[in-house]
This record gives sequence, C-alpha cells and structure tokens, in this order.
Amino acid sequence: MNPLRTVVTAIWRIWFYILMALPIIIMLPFLIVFTSSEKFYPQFFVCARIWAKAILYGMGFYPKVKDISSLKDDKSYMFIANHTSIIDIMLMLAVIDHPFVFVGKVELAKIPLFGYFYKRTCILVDRNSQKSRMQVFESAQRRINQGNSICIFPEGGVPNDKSKVLTPFKDGAFRLAIDHQLALVPITFHDNKKRFSYTFLSGSPGKMRVKIDPVISVAGKSQSDKRELKDQAFQTILNELENPSL
Repeated sequence: MNPLRTVVTAIWRIWFYILMALPIIIMLPFLIVFTSSEKFYPQFFVCARIWAKAILYGMGFYPKVKDISSLKDDKSYMFIANHTSIIDIMLMLAVIDHPFVFVGKVELAKIPLFGYFYKRTCILVDRNSQKSRMQVFESAQRRINQGNSICIFPEGGVPNDKSKVLTPFKDGAFRLAIDHQLALVPITFHDNKKRFSYTFLSGSPGKMRVKIDPVISVAGKSQSDKRELKDQAFQTILNELENPSL
C-alpha cells in the first residue's frame, strides 16, 4: 500500500469510530429514556437503526439486499448470519426492520459509550459461565413475550482461519429457536470482511450484498432435531457465499 493510501485509509478507519459516537451523542436524551425500561425497546430499536444507517452511509457503504424471506409482522424470528466484521451489527440493524434483540458477547460491554447501551438492551452471554448461558434462555423468553425477535451470529465469533469461508455453527441459536418455537431466518453477508475487516489499514467504501433466505420452520421440532436444523442453516449460508445470487 502506498503512503498516501495508507494515510487516507487510516483517517477513514478513525472516522468510523467518530461515526459510532456522534449519533449516540446526538440522540443521547432519547436513548437514556428508551433504555430505562424494556417496554421502550421498540423506540430504542428505531434509534438503533438510525445509528446503524448513519454509520453505513457515512462510511460510504451501501447495502444491496435480496429478500425472499416473506417475514410476517406479527411473528418473532431467530435471525442468524455469518460473522466477519464489526460492521455486521450495523448491517443487520439496517436491513431488518423487525425489532430484534442481539445475543452477544459480554466483552463488548467494555466499549466506551456504545457498551453502556449495549449492555442495557442486548442479551449478554459469558461463554465461560454455565450460569450465564442458562440466563440467556430466560432473557430470550422475556424479550420474545414482548414481541421481539432474536439475533445471533452462530459461529460464535469471527473466524480466525482465513482459509475458511464459514466456520461450524454453535448450538445456542438452534436450541433457543426450538425451545421458543422461533422460525430461523438465514442471512448472508457477502462483502463485510472485504469492506471493513478487523485489520486496521484495510477496507474501502462500496457495495454490501445481503441475501435474506426463506424461513426455516421449527414447528414440531425437538432438541433431537437441532443438528439437522443447524446443518440446514449452515448449508444455506455456505451455498450463498460460494454461489452468490446477487
């Protein structure tokens, strides 16, 4: 990378963190109110989508979405997607208008400003704690009863092996989907790693392709069907990654 491009990329990456903070500061009074009680979550979700879109478009990203899911407004779902970038969070919020709650790593709560609202609105899990994992199920049921959907990145983190397009899914999303009878919605993010990876001096503005596949029903399924559902969802996302439809 030539010196000028290195400087421009560094400034652009720093601009991302400024963009993360600016909408939060501007909307701060509303965010404080809307995170004071879970009954205000629909209003918070609107603010979260504004925040996400401000970051995406402010960075020069523009989503291109193919949605064949036929989601119903009065149903809750389990949204799942491949995970390669921090921008996955913003893109998920931008392209899904059904209010949903993220199940995410407790470590993200340490991020200044963002972490404060993250821990007040998301379901946090400490993967090293059996008690924490059990509490996720109780929290998910409460949020579903409030009319929300759930969103999990089932790889459990960003793949470390650069040779792999998609790493094996963990059980949590599928166990929750069966227990709470949430139809699965597989979502494929094509360009996020290329656009904004965890390597600091990398990335560029541009298109972000998103494929939202038809729901996978869990009606009548039990925990003995968990592996079958997991394999079906994994194969759906892997097929789209290997053979893009948009």
